Amino acid sequence: MVKAVAVIRGDSPVTGTITFTQESENAPTTVEATVSGLTEGKHGFHVHEFGDNTNGCTSAGAHFNPFGKKHGAPEAEERHVGDLGNVVADANGKATLKITDSQVKLIGPHSVIGRTIVVHAGEDDLGLGGHELSLTTGNAGDRWACGVIGGKVSNRIAWKFQPCATRRHMTNQSIIISLVVAK
Repeated sequence: MVKAVAVIRGDSPVTGTITFTQESENAPTTVEATVSGLTEGKHGFHVHEFGDNTNGCTSAGAHFNPFGKKHGAPEAEERHVGDLGNVVADANGKATLKITDSQVKLIGPHSVIGRTIVVHAGEDDLGLGGHELSLTTGNAGDRWACGVIGGKVSNRIAWKFQPCATRRHMTNQSIIISLVVAK
């Protein structure tokens, strides 16, 4: 079993914790989130390609999309791996979410560990909005809060970190944050 966690913060009052759990390489991943400080309603929720937050959430790059697909809903066949849909905040600005996703992986070459999770200002239109950004970002608006996904591996599974082109922007600061969060 592999577990990962991200603690999100930003320039806005939004904060939260997102946990990821995957039992084995071929198993789906469970994603659980608790986020506060939001405005009431839906907010886009995505894994972005880089674990770099040196210039705030904008350094995280685009949605994690190793297969070159268009943006879509979490249950859609045509979607980015990082497309997790929306978190829905209540009147007090708190959102909770628990989903199981077969495309999000903690184990293997397309792992989300070391990447950034972002909560956006607006609703993700799931690629159906007809806006020029619908098929790339879901037209979800500004990035309100983000955090690097840090992983912890059980004694039964081990993996090697190998340099790859998609992680070229990961900074030493991001790596240190990931390791501290994973304890």
